[in-house]
Parts: sequence; structure tokens; C-alpha cells
Amino acid sequence: MKYIILFSLCIGLFILGMTVIRIGMFNISGNRLKVLLKKLTSSPAKGMVTGTLVTAVLQSSSTVMVLAIGLISARILTFPQSIGIILGTNIGTTFKTELITFDLGRILIPIAIAGGLFILARNVVWRSLGMVLLGIASVFTAMKGFEMLAVPLTSVDSVSRLLMSLNEHLLIGIAVGACMTAVIQSSTAMTGIAMGFLTSGVLGLEAGIAVMLGANIGTCITALLASIGGGEEARLAAFAHVWLNVIGVMLFIPLIPVLGSLGPDLAKSPDVQLAHISVIFNVLTSLMALPFAERFGRMIMYLHAR
Repeated sequence: MKYIILFSLCIGLFILGMTVIRIGMFNISGNRLKVLLKKLTSSPAKGMVTGTLVTAVLQSSSTVMVLAIGLISARILTFPQSIGIILGTNIGTTFKTELITFDLGRILIPIAIAGGLFILARNVVWRSLGMVLLGIASVFTAMKGFEMLAVPLTSVDSVSRLLMSLNEHLLIGIAVGACMTAVIQSSTAMTGIAMGFLTSGVLGLEAGIAVMLGANIGTCITALLASIGGGEEARLAAFAHVWLNVIGVMLFIPLIPVLGSLGPDLAKSPDVQLAHISVIFNVLTSLMALPFAERFGRMIMYLHAR
């Protein structure tokens, strides 16, 4: 029980860190990013580039989707304009996945101290920078916790059985990744947990890929919740986000063994392998969908317009 409690605390610390980073980055550049979303979405290609950049800065695809849905609800953006943004958020979110693979263990304490000092400053920019640094320290501390607790958790019968089923049945991995992400509201946190188990050797790369794919579906719940009461076009944008991720995952399920065998050629460390495979998945699905963006939008309207 103590390992499960500690693991839950690590999840909370990870999510808290990502939230603090997001708030700090938004304080620094939020208004400019809103203007960017409004101006540079005249075509799906421009929207994809804009969505990628804004997501990379805010470190949260869910936040950018909520921003986009808010702008649609306010009739500043239209549903067709949001399709490019959706494609871009899936690419931009991979920056976080790559970020959490860095080894900052030796400088975590100096980063946390610097963040604590900066957050006391009167200047908004310095305070926001302090939040970003504290958030980074929290995220990487949580990642260390995932790695340290992965092996002890295997002594818990229910966890051991779950890990065995994940390694043996890829569809269970996708389902677990989707459900867990829907609960904790962070695909990056779910991928980070998978990385911790990968690094400790208790989870295979193919199972980690399955969990990552499931996390891409589970993260759509945030957009669906944000669209409630936001009007017809906001609802369509949320459904477009769901369909894009579900179709992408379905297309990649048969390729999981191929990606698993490709992993060692991409990097030595299994967590970095998973991060690179996440980039491959998200970039390829967005690029494949881009030429069909307008027809995809019409399909969503046909399926979900009232």
C-alpha cells in the first residue's frame, strides 16, 4: 500500500509540475499566443504550424485545445480553422515527451532553489520564470520517483498481474493508457509513468508504445469537457480531436511490433526510444491527415452536426 501511495503522490507531483510550467509560460506569452491562434489559422497548414508552436510553448495540448474551443465559442475562430490547430497540438505535445527524458538529476536542487527565489520577485516575468523552474524540478523529481518505485510496485499482486497483461496484450495497454489519461488528465504524465516502468525493465517497449497510443486517445476527454455549453462548432472541434486520435491509433496498432523493433536503432535508453516513437506517431498522423483536412471536417459535420 505504501508503494501505491508514494506512486500516487508522484503522479500528483508530475501533474502539479506540468500545471505550474503551463501557468508560468502562459503568464509570459498567453495574450500573444491567443492573437497568434486568431491570425495564423487561415489554412489547415498554417493552423498546424501555429498549433505546434503554441503547444510547444504552453507545454500542453489540452490547454491549446481549451483555448481554441474558447475562441470558437466566442465566434473568434470557426470549426474549420480549428482542424489545423488540432493537427498541430498533436505534434507540439511531443516536445514535452522529449523534455522529460533529459537527465537533470544533478541540477534539480539548484533549479528548484532558483525557481523559489525568482517566484518571490515583483516582476511578473521573473515570477513566471520561477514558476517554470519550480515546475521543471517537480516534473523531473516525479520521473525519478516513477523509476525508483517501478520495481517495488511489482511486489503488489494486482500491479504485477496488470503489468503482465500489458506485456502480453497490446490492446489492454491501449485501454489502460486511455482510461488512466482520462482520469489524470495528462497524456504526458501517463507516458512518463510508462517511461519509468520501461527504464526499470518491468515493461516492454511494445507495451509502452501501446500505453502511449492509448494516452493519445485519453487526452481527448479534456476537449470534450471544455466543449460542453460552448455551442455547435466548439462541440465539432472536440469530436474532431477525438476522431483524429482514434483513427491514428487504429492505423498504428498493426505497426507496434515494427516500431518496437525500430526502438533500439533510435536510442539506447528505452524511455528515449518511447519519446522518439511518440514523435514519429504524432508527426506522421498529422501529416497524413493534413491533405484531407477539409474532407475530414465535412465528415465530422456529417457525423455530429445537429
